[in-house]
Amino acid sequence: MVVIWLKPDEDLTQDQVDSGLGYVIKDGVASQAMGILTGGAFLVAFAVKLGASNFVIGLLAAIGPLSQLLQLPAILLVEKVRNRRMITVLAAALSRLCWLLVALIPFVFGARIGIAILLVSLVLVSALGAVSGCAWNSWMRDLIPQNVLGAFFSKRMRIATGVGIVLSIAAGAYLDLWKKLLPDHETEGYSILFFAGFLAGAVGLYYLAKTPEKRMPSQSARIAIFGLLGKPFRDENFLRLIAFMSSWNFAVNLAGPFFMVYMLKRLGLAMSFIIGLSILSQIMNFLFLKIWGRYTDRFSNKSVLAICGPLFIFSILAWTFTTMPEKYFLTIPLLIAIHIVMGLASAGVSLASGNISMKLAPEGQATAYLATNTIVNSVAAGVAPILGGKFADFFSGRTLTWTLEYTSPGGKFNLPTLNLQQWDFFFALAFLVGLYSLHRLSMVKEAGEVEQKVVAQELVAEVRSQVRILSSVEGLRQMVSFPFSVVRSMSARIKTEGTSESHKEKDLVNEEG
Repeated sequence: MVVIWLKPDEDLTQDQVDSGLGYVIKDGVASQAMGILTGGAFLVAFAVKLGASNFVIGLLAAIGPLSQLLQLPAILLVEKVRNRRMITVLAAALSRLCWLLVALIPFVFGARIGIAILLVSLVLVSALGAVSGCAWNSWMRDLIPQNVLGAFFSKRMRIATGVGIVLSIAAGAYLDLWKKLLPDHETEGYSILFFAGFLAGAVGLYYLAKTPEKRMPSQSARIAIFGLLGKPFRDENFLRLIAFMSSWNFAVNLAGPFFMVYMLKRLGLAMSFIIGLSILSQIMNFLFLKIWGRYTDRFSNKSVLAICGPLFIFSILAWTFTTMPEKYFLTIPLLIAIHIVMGLASAGVSLASGNISMKLAPEGQATAYLATNTIVNSVAAGVAPILGGKFADFFSGRTLTWTLEYTSPGGKFNLPTLNLQQWDFFFALAFLVGLYSLHRLSMVKEAGEVEQKVVAQELVAEVRSQVRILSSVEGLRQMVSFPFSVVRSMSARIKTEGTSESHKEKDLVNEEG
């Protein structure tokens, strides 16, 4: 019955495509809600409450990237079954059911057994998620029109990010209240959070199942797994993209997992202040997603990456200047600036890097191309934080200092210009690897790419326009209420069906302009 219900169509009408895009957005919002309620800081805090050791916390961080290696057999599954919607829905359903088991841990299992159940559950969640993700990427590649790819995913990410910001604040407030009222039952409070995440995931499944799928092109002959994986490596341009993406992911994951540790241990900042910086970064991410989405369609994904990549990489290097050699008067302003720049840059990088992979993958072969790219990137993302932890231990007793000294008859003046300690060393190393990745990006060819300065000029003009709008009283009101206005108008925007192609493009590209 499920197979018949989720059977792909030979071809899709414009009405089916339009309605499908709406369902993909709704699933994105539900999936974001599930991710917020079941992951990140909430998941780590739950594990700590169960008594998890540092080794276990490390395993929790490693499960996600390593599970992506399962995209290798997932390619075979997709090519054999050739029903990407069915694979996505069934694998995602089994994955999300595991959160019910996690939610039951405080009620059914003891702390020791609970940690083991948590690890096993997360392995299953990530493994099944890798299978569904492999099928979903290929499915979306053939469903979403290429000329509005950037605008569509920009819209999806903006709505999901706005909802995620509001949900993060609400979940944090709920846990604080629960702890105040029931201090001896904190883990049960997390269980309710995980159950709510499961419900959000179930809603997402409903919309996934309603999203139409165009039948995959038939193959003249069966291709072995290594033949499938070999195709992207024989595609010279896609191989350049893989080199860029893997080196970029290595650089980001070498430094990224340790930013919070650095702020807590080295800078001694309060958790509330760190959360405030994170929210600031998310807000910048939200505000710039629409801009980058429009630019990926107007210019190219590579053009956006050429702007956002250097901004993000230099932001990593800027972390090394937050101490001289300890906290100083510019530490807090510099941290605020870093989070602003990283927020707006990560929006462009996340959007454009995903889009360019889909765009450069040939139609009908997206499964193998995208899965191969994901596998290589997962290895890089998994190895990097392990090396980062080793570097942190190795450099813990080492310092590199460069000080300018001015001597006069009246005395001496010392100006510290560089002071690297422990985490600073691999922040600097991540910066160097990031520069190499940008070099690899310059070799990638994409239709429509323009010079970096053209996009930069357009960006400056866009920012000036946004500042003028936000400087008004009405603009400030809209900025403060943006998550709620997005949620209220979401249904009205994505339920429109039966429109012409030109109306759809206008709705996706110029919406909220």
